[in-house]
Formats: sequence, structure tokens, C-alpha cells
Amino acid sequence: MGSITEGVAMTPNKILPGGRLRRLALASAALWLTGCASLSPDGGLQPVRDATRQHLDQELALPRDAQQQDELARRVQELLAQPLSERSAVQVALLNNRGLRASLHALGVADADRVQASRLPNPGFSFARLKKGDEREIERGFTLDLAHVIALPLARRVEDRRFAALQRATVMEVLALAAETRKAYVAAVAAEQMARYQQDVRESAEAGAELAARLARIGNFSKLQQAREQGFHSEAVLNAARAEQARVAARERLTRLLGLWGAQTQFQLPERLPDLPQQPDAREGLEQLAMAQRLDVQAARAQMEATAHGLGLTRVTRLASALELGWTHNTSNEAPRQTGWEIGFEIPLFDWGEARSARAESLYLQSANRAVQTAIEARSEVREAYLGYRAAYDIARHYRDEVVPAAKRVSDENLLRYNGMFISVFELLADARAQIAAVNASIAAQRDFWTAQADLDMALIGKPSLAAPAAPGAAAPGNAAAGH
Repeated sequence: MGSITEGVAMTPNKILPGGRLRRLALASAALWLTGCASLSPDGGLQPVRDATRQHLDQELALPRDAQQQDELARRVQELLAQPLSERSAVQVALLNNRGLRASLHALGVADADRVQASRLPNPGFSFARLKKGDEREIERGFTLDLAHVIALPLARRVEDRRFAALQRATVMEVLALAAETRKAYVAAVAAEQMARYQQDVRESAEAGAELAARLARIGNFSKLQQAREQGFHSEAVLNAARAEQARVAARERLTRLLGLWGAQTQFQLPERLPDLPQQPDAREGLEQLAMAQRLDVQAARAQMEATAHGLGLTRVTRLASALELGWTHNTSNEAPRQTGWEIGFEIPLFDWGEARSARAESLYLQSANRAVQTAIEARSEVREAYLGYRAAYDIARHYRDEVVPAAKRVSDENLLRYNGMFISVFELLADARAQIAAVNASIAAQRDFWTAQADLDMALIGKPSLAAPAAPGAAAPGNAAAGH
């Protein structure tokens, strides 16, 4: 009769299974190792949704079938049916930006990788049929990578932290998209406001040039005066063209962030920017607030902790990166029954794992210093953003309270003089030209204030580039479980 060679997996500190109790212990150990490894019902999106509600008070959706896509399209169309506000523009971007959707789907990929890393390794199976004279032997073998099993809990924690880091990076991408949409919205509204104003200036200049030409034809206007009016008209035409170009560029940038195309690009914007607040925000303890809630600082700390755990994993598997255990039970028709076990491992003759351990230690020191640098930069960015916010507010308020009212008073006085026939129409037009720079600068200052407001809000949350998870190569300690 033939012989059978069988191998079964063993976990650390467990006796070789020989009966039902031992098999039950083996099954319990396997369930303990993989009990928490299950796919998230929404692909890991819930923490991102929660953070979006917390920081933006907005909804985040990821359609996964045609019905959900249709519902989302109807929601976007409802928002576009009315003139866009800053809030509705941000909501459209969060629901409709395809680049953001791609990043949200990447969470599902990372979730699957996390679960895969938590699974027990598949056992190896071998089959052999041997013939020696009248003797026939059939061998069956099962082996399991014991080093992988030993390192599995640590590897699972490393993958969990990596997945959490990706979730934080995705939250940062959502918040960054919201901030960029706010700034693009402000720029688009300001550009349209400036374009309309420059169009009015162009029309006034055209009327002045036409009047000057008529007066020159009847001899009531000098060639020099006519040339001045014509020059102003030419400059006004160029400024109107530049303003229109800036309007189109600003609108298209907003369109890209909103993810719109076709008829959707005909969305409406308000005619002017919102008024300045009566008082600027007096925010005390900004640095402490930033340290508590900035996601890039949290991500840097979490990455440092994950690298530290990876360093421990590397040390555990330094000399046991390849370890196999099996059980043997041989029978033959020409020899007594043979039982026993075998273990296989690498002999650390040439590679004692110093390189892997040194690499892991360097990665930990790298992440620790990066975390400190992130905190230093965060404090500086918050201070800079707040100073920029206050300066922008003071400048915009000065235009609102001083420069524009002064120009209007001059205009009103000149209009009275024109009505009293003390000045000519061309002197009145010259005064109107002097107001152009003040009005344009006032609109630009108002735009800069709302942009600075968005920058400050973002500075209190974090910087996207520093919230991203480490590159795959940085997780080398976790790869030690695979025998690398």
C-alpha cells in the first residue's frame, strides 16, 4: 500500500495537531488572526463623509451604479438652476468633480489591500506518485509560511494605519478642493464684475470720442483734445478686451473644478461679490487650534507611529523571514509506519537582516523629523495666513470707507458744476476716468479679502501635500512579513 506525507500549519506556542481538540485550536487561531479582516461596507468612505460634514457642513457622495448617478445628476442640476452662491458652488464640486471621485474610489482599492494583508497565507500543496519495484508510494504535502503567520498581527496593524493615512489624505483632498472652489468662485464673480464695469467704461469712452469727433468737424474742438478722447477710447477698448479674457479664464477654471460640461457650463453667477463683514474675525490661539485640528499634522504623527510599528515588525522577522513547518505521516507496504515533523528555515549565513533593520530605523527617524517640520510649518503658515487676512481686510475696508466714497464725492461735485454749466462734458468725462482706477482697485481688494479668508480657513485645517500617505517604498518594514 502507498505512503502519505501530510503537512499542516502551526501557530507559535501551539502543539502539533493530532486530534479533534488540536484541530479546533488551529481553527480558533486562524479565526483570531483574520476575525477583524472584512471589507468596509462603503469602501472606507464614512470617515471622509464625517470630516466633510464637520469642516464644511456639506455632503459627499460617490455613485456606484446608474441609479445613484442619475440621482446625483438631478441634485447637481437643482443647484445649477439658481445663481450659484459660494456654498452651492462648493457642494457642486464635491458631488460632481471627477478627479475627486477617482480619489474616493482609490479608498476602495486600499480597503481591499488592507483586507488582503490580513488574510492567512494560502498553504502550499505538493503531490507525488513514486514507483520502486512492486512498491507504490503516493505523497501529499501541505506547507505554510510560518513567518508570515507570526508577523500577521503586526502586518495587519501596519496596513490599518496606512489605510487610515489614505483616508486622511482623501479628507485633505476634499477640503483642498472646497478651498480652491471658493477662491475660483470669488475670482469668477470679481472678473465678471470687472468685465461689466470695463464694458461701461468702454461705452462711455466711445460716446466721448464720437462727441469729440463731431465737435472737431464743426471747429469747436481742437485736434489735441480730439486725440486725447480718441486715445482714451482706444485704451478703454483694450481694457475691456483684457477684462473679458480674464472673465472667461476665471469662469472656465471654476467650471473645471465644478466638473461641468455641455449645457451645464451656462450656470449663473451673482452680479457682485458679497459685502465685507463689519469686523474681521479676531481669532485667538490660532497656532494651538491649528495643532489640534490640522490634518497634515495628524497625518505626520500617524505616519511616524506606523513607521515605528513597522520597525518592530522588521525586528521580529529579521532572522525568521522564511520559516516553514510541516507534519509527516508515511506508510509503506514494505516498511513500518513513519511519523514526525519537519521545519525549514533560512540560515543567516550571508544576510543577518542588518540592512533591513537599518533601513527601518532610518525611515522612522525620517518620519519623526518630518512630523516636527510639519508642525513648525503649520504654525508659520497659520500666522502668515492670518496676517494676510487682516491686511486684505484693512485694504478692502479702506477702499470701501475712504477711497471710493471720496471719488464719489468728487464726481457728485463735478456733476453739480456741469449742471450749472461751470464745466464742460469733457471735464466731467475726465473726472469719470479718474474714478476707474479706484473702482477697479476696490473690486480687486474685495476679491483679495475673500480669497484670503479661504486661505486662512484652509491653513487652520492643513496642507494637502503633507497629508498624503507615504510612498509604498516607505512601508518596507511591513514588507518584512513577506520575506523581503
